[in-house]
Amino acid sequence: ALADGDAAVGRKKAETCLGCHAVPGYFNVYPSYHVPKIAGQNEAYLVNALKGYKSGDRQHPTMTAQATSFSDQDIADIAAYLAAQKAK
Repeated sequence: ALADGDAAVGRKKAETCLGCHAVPGYFNVYPSYHVPKIAGQNEAYLVNALKGYKSGDRQHPTMTAQATSFSDQDIADIAAYLAAQKAK
C-alpha cells in the first residue's frame, strides 16, 4: 500500500532529485548513462523505485545513498510532487 504523499511537502524534499533529474541533456560520466527525467512519472513507479534503491533491490550508488536517507513518508511526498509535475 502506498502512503499518502503530500506534493506540497514533497516539493522541498525533491530539490536534491531535481539537481540531476531535471537538467536537460544531463548524463552521468562514470559509469556513462543517461539520467532519466522523472517529472510526470507514475507515482507508484516512483515510490517503488525509491524503495528499491533503499532496500538494495535496485543498484546505483548515488540513488542508494539518497534513498536510504528517506523515510517512507519522504518517499511518498517526493513521489506525489514529482508525479504532479509536467514532463519536459
